Parts: sequence; structure tokens; C-alpha cells
Amino acid sequence: MFIDNITIKIAGGNGGKGAVAFNKNMMSLGPTGGSGGNGGNVYFEGISDLSALRQFRFKKEFFAENGGDGKPQFNDGPDGKDVILKVPIGTVISNLDSGVKIEIMKIGERVLIAKGGRGGKGNFLFRSATNTSPKEFQMGKSGEKFAIALELKLIADVGFIGFPNVGKSSLLNELTAAKSKVANYSFTTLEPNLGAYYELILADIPGLIEGASTGKGLGIKFLKHIERTKILFHFISAESDNPRKDYKIVKNEMKKHNADLTEKPEYLFLTKSDLVKPDALKKKIALIKKINPNVIPISIYDWDSLEKVKEILNKIKSEKIIIN
Repeated sequence: MFIDNITIKIAGGNGGKGAVAFNKNMMSLGPTGGSGGNGGNVYFEGISDLSALRQFRFKKEFFAENGGDGKPQFNDGPDGKDVILKVPIGTVISNLDSGVKIEIMKIGERVLIAKGGRGGKGNFLFRSATNTSPKEFQMGKSGEKFAIALELKLIADVGFIGFPNVGKSSLLNELTAAKSKVANYSFTTLEPNLGAYYELILADIPGLIEGASTGKGLGIKFLKHIERTKILFHFISAESDNPRKDYKIVKNEMKKHNADLTEKPEYLFLTKSDLVKPDALKKKIALIKKINPNVIPISIYDWDSLEKVKEILNKIKSEKIIIN
């Protein structure tokens, strides 16, 4: 089960309390109570595993370790252990209590979300010229506690979009080492699939249908994954009775969700071109060219058309290297 939106509770550890103790060694007087240890912190760290949010499906509360209490003979309590929660890159961490949002964009990026409480002072630190035998001490401070919403938005160089069952997964499998599920029915892709084409990350976004922006089909759950995709490969099946209408529906749903999505660079492909007669294919290409002149017919069984797709990807790859 793919999880890309979940709410959890986290808390930093409490600080340990300071000790009240006095020197027991002969001829040595004075306070020796150590301070309490600091509570552990809660961090989030970015990793490449898209399914990492699945760990929060059943366990929804995470607490760092409390600091240890101070001890006699100047021994401070140990600090509590930190908790490091690993989330996919592209995760938006929303603090539901403070309203602060933080995005993790890089593998290995680590952010502190909940601080542990500071340990309390032992009586050794309360000594003075006028108070040589203090019995004062401090309790440790409480760690920060928050309700946290985690929302994953994919980060990819190229996103495959279009209606269900238009060949997105099949092409991803041909171009990369991905092993996406492929079948001749709608919604075989129920979660985003990623593949690597050299330095490029390709994302197969589950199919969109009319009304997706209001939640129909897989709805806005996956429209948001297009937001961080740099370039779009828009797929329309050559088997469609009205490919021009299909194109407009998908673009309209993107616009309703976020108008900026329609401004992303786009390549348009008429897929499954081997399944229609040449005359019918020409008519459909001519129809689509009225709204997008750069349509390219492709088939995973046509070597030449796959080479055209690779040429486009190679161009994107070279431009990415130059920018970086």
C-alpha cells in the first residue's frame, strides 16, 4: 500500500532532574550533585525510498529518549538518544501546532523538528560563598511535542501523464529497469512508479480522468505529484475515439488543480500506434496537431519510435548536466 499523506505525533525527550548529594569523602565537604542529561531530539532525514512513509501506517507516535537524572559525585546524567525518522525526498513536513512547513529535498538532508528538554541543574551548581551546602536542584525541562503531517510530493525530471491504460507503464519498463505492473485495463497503476534513465528520474503518474481535480478516480491524490515534475510526457492512446478531447480533459484537470502545471514543458505522444491502421493514425495525428503541433506517434514495438523518445531524453539529460 502506497502512503503519501499521514499524520503522526512526535516528542523530544524530557530532561533529567538534577541530583542533591554531598561529598562523602573524609576531609572533603560540599555539594556533589550532578546535573540531569538533556532529552533526545527528533529529526527527519531524507532518503530515496518512495515507500518510506509506510512505516507510519500503524505506529503513529515517536518519542525520543529522556535524559538521565543527575548522580552523586559530580556525575551528570546521560543525554537521551535521538530519534531519526527517515522519509522520502520530496516530503513536506507540516507542524500542525505551529503552522511551520519544512520540505526535505535532498538525500541525507536532516532537519530538527522537536528539541529535547534541557537537563536540570544539580546542587553542585547552586553552591556559593553564602550557601556552601545547597539543597536546591532543578527538574528537567519537557521536550517539545507536536502533531506532524507528512505529505509526499514526487521529485522527478520527467513525469508520464495521461488517461489510464495509455501505455505509460509499458514505456517506463522499456526505458528503465522498472518493473511496473502492466495489464489491459484501467488503473493498473495505483501508485507512482519511478525508473532511472541514466541521470534522469522518470515518474509514471497513475492515470487521470475527468473530474480528477475534485477527487474522481485517483483524484488529487496523484495530481499533486506532478507539481514537482520538471518536464511532462503526455500520453494519448491511438485507440482513443477522440484523442483531442482526451488531451483537453487532462490539461483541464491539471489547470483546475494548479494552473502552473499547464506551464510546464511538455512532449505529446500518441501511444499504441501499432494498433491502428495507418490512415486512421494520420487522421488522429492531424486532429491533435491543431492543439499541439509537436505530437509524436510511438509504440513500444517500434524501434524507431523508441529511439525518438530516447533522443528527447538524451537532450533533457544533456541540458540538465549543463545547468548543474
